[in-house]
Amino acid sequence: MTERAAVEAWEPSSLELERRLARKRASRRSVLIALFSTVAFAALAWWAIVSSPGWEGVQQQFFSPEVARKAFPKVLEGLWLNIRVLFFATIVVAVLGTLLAVMRSLRGPVWFPVRALATGYTDLFRGLPVLIVLYLVGFGIPALNPESRISVAVLGTVGISLCYSAYVAEVLRAGMEAVHPSQRIAARSLGLSHAQTLRLVVIPQALRKVVPALMNDFVSMQKDVGLISVLGAVDAVRAAQIVTAQTYNFTPYVVAGLLFVALSFPMIRLTDAVQARMARREQIGGTV
Repeated sequence: MTERAAVEAWEPSSLELERRLARKRASRRSVLIALFSTVAFAALAWWAIVSSPGWEGVQQQFFSPEVARKAFPKVLEGLWLNIRVLFFATIVVAVLGTLLAVMRSLRGPVWFPVRALATGYTDLFRGLPVLIVLYLVGFGIPALNPESRISVAVLGTVGISLCYSAYVAEVLRAGMEAVHPSQRIAARSLGLSHAQTLRLVVIPQALRKVVPALMNDFVSMQKDVGLISVLGAVDAVRAAQIVTAQTYNFTPYVVAGLLFVALSFPMIRLTDAVQARMARREQIGGTV
């Protein structure tokens, strides 16, 4: 009998069938309990909110369908500016963050000025709040040459990129340092230069180690692009503010918030999926 025929002829024992049935019952029971507890918690939370003395006023000021319909097209148009800023900022952050991480990983005393420059950059922009950086860039750079006009979208992209490139650089550097030194030694023994070792051996392994952290940084950046409104850019937040000033109603801010959630949701779910996949790969199905 061939191996394939033996596999096809195998049938689970009665004990194995009982185990499978017990696991199915336990899974169904867990699903029902989770569903019941979720519905009960949602109903309790809804009752607590609706029974509050000021619920009617809050509903009118924050959840007005009429104001939401009026604000949605304008806020959506402003969100397109946020998406454009996010697109270009992501490219700049990826390139600049990688360059800074490589600069901090250079060996030898001759590279000390480069390492010091990269260290000072990351320390400075990780310590400064994003809002302050946007103010300094948005109002400081144009003041250098008052005759020239720079788009607030460009200035906002620069400010966001300066801050998040420092965060991404530190995440990448941590991943590069987590690669075992034997990998570098083996690469150099094969005749690879320092640049080739980084490009072909170290950085690919480092990226696999820090993918979840990098994706979380980019999720945070998706939210912080809304801060460019402080520079006068008519993005989703500024558009909501304009409609709020016209209607004396805060519903446009809720609309803008939901649009930002919709923008971030795919990346959040992708981040969770990547983290779960890496956990399964490392634990080989086990549970810590």
